[in-house]
Amino acid sequence: MVERRDKVKIIYDILRSVQEKGGKIKPTHLLYKSNLSYKRMQELVKDLMEKGMLSEEQQEGSKMYLLTDKGHKFVNEYYKMVEFIRGFGF
Repeated sequence: MVERRDKVKIIYDILRSVQEKGGKIKPTHLLYKSNLSYKRMQELVKDLMEKGMLSEEQQEGSKMYLLTDKGHKFVNEYYKMVEFIRGFGF
């Protein structure tokens, strides 16, 4: 049985996807990497922009999502938390 991702894990996956692409990503690429519906991805991206973890800008005529310092911090802290939990065998 496949385990469903909770919202925090999905947010981590979105931010990590942007980080893996050098801190900026096109919406289409993020859609593929996040494995979400377009509507759900848009809702989460909007929420992340409101929280200051992502920003949006136009580059060479294309919309790009950029990872902010706050977004980088979230990715790093989430990773530390997961490693801490794994240390206890969970």
